[in-house]
Amino acid sequence: MRYVLRKVAFYAVAAWAAITLNFALPRLMPGSPVDALLARLQKTGGASGPAQREAIEAMLGVNGNQNIVDQYFSYWAHLVRGNFGTSVTFYPSSVGSVIRDSLPWTVFLIGVATVISSVLGVVLGTFVGWPRGTWLDSLVPSTTFLASVPYFWLALVLIYFFALKLGWFPLAGGYDVDNTEIGFYSDFIGSAVYHAVLPAITIIISSVGGWLLGMRNMMVTTLSEDYVVTAEAKGLRNGRILVSYAARNAVLPSVAGFAISLGFVVSGSIVAETVFSYPGIGFALLQAVQNNDYALMQGIFLIITLAVLGANLLVDLLYGVIDPRTRHVG
Repeated sequence: MRYVLRKVAFYAVAAWAAITLNFALPRLMPGSPVDALLARLQKTGGASGPAQREAIEAMLGVNGNQNIVDQYFSYWAHLVRGNFGTSVTFYPSSVGSVIRDSLPWTVFLIGVATVISSVLGVVLGTFVGWPRGTWLDSLVPSTTFLASVPYFWLALVLIYFFALKLGWFPLAGGYDVDNTEIGFYSDFIGSAVYHAVLPAITIIISSVGGWLLGMRNMMVTTLSEDYVVTAEAKGLRNGRILVSYAARNAVLPSVAGFAISLGFVVSGSIVAETVFSYPGIGFALLQAVQNNDYALMQGIFLIITLAVLGANLLVDLLYGVIDPRTRHVG
């Protein structure tokens, strides 16, 4: 229990620091959402005087007369109520509604692709490292080569052959906007899965090599450990040595890496969602940066931060179960 409480306290402090930093960063940057909207008004020939500034501040829920301390407590009050402000990019939509609309797409695409890629890479790495010198070793250079290929280039190649030439998959988008509407029914789910196949394949191909290589190297190191040699000397079955002695210990770094990857699933893949015009949160973040939409950037960064911390906390607790040595204080 002390181990759990210590971890929870550590991540609570980390979350407070991250939220405070998330509050401070946009205020240290030049410009503001109000200035961005006023600049747009000027470009279109509209008025941009003090009256317009006050109207925009009221519209966005920004109070320029508050000092920084009042703004900080006001920020926390809005945060507790789930009020992240109004998005300049998707005006008049709130930041919360933009995140709610974008997040499921990203979690579905990036989450499923990350899980498949990590499981596939760890399983292949286990068998490539056990034993060494088989034909499975040839998987290592081929998968690492694919991992080294620039992601956008690989995505464009797959789009050209499988979408443009062969017509097996759609060119872009998250679903068939002409024939289906968003909802929880079979036609829409089938369309969403169909549109996600090619982006998911691209992500899996470009990332499975890293998981395979990391697990294979850990297996090679673990197989030379004394407890594995002792297990072999005792005449235990190869399957038991592989699963209970070698793979169980070799997989620990991959579990930590999976936690980090799972946390960043929420942030999406900006490149993947941009190349495939996929309506995820990475694409929304790109648009927020392009339009100086600080409220939306703050909301997305906050969700990413909390997701990463939450995933790391869960894996830290899981780590304590898999490897009891981590629960002991040195």
